[in-house]
Amino acid sequence: MATIQVTKVKSAIKKPAKQKLTLEALGLKKIGQTVEHEASPAILGMVNKVKHLVSVKEL
Repeated sequence: MATIQVTKVKSAIKKPAKQKLTLEALGLKKIGQTVEHEASPAILGMVNKVKHLVSVKEL
């Protein structure tokens, strides 16, 4: 499976609780923080829910 790099680029202030929890589940806490995940359907679904707050790069 491919690996993706997810970076938080916007704040989650005034966003719904589900989006905040999704960012936390991805391992993103601070703006500018980057994590790597396998591109599984579950991870891609989470990234899709918060696509306006993160940037995604395929490795």
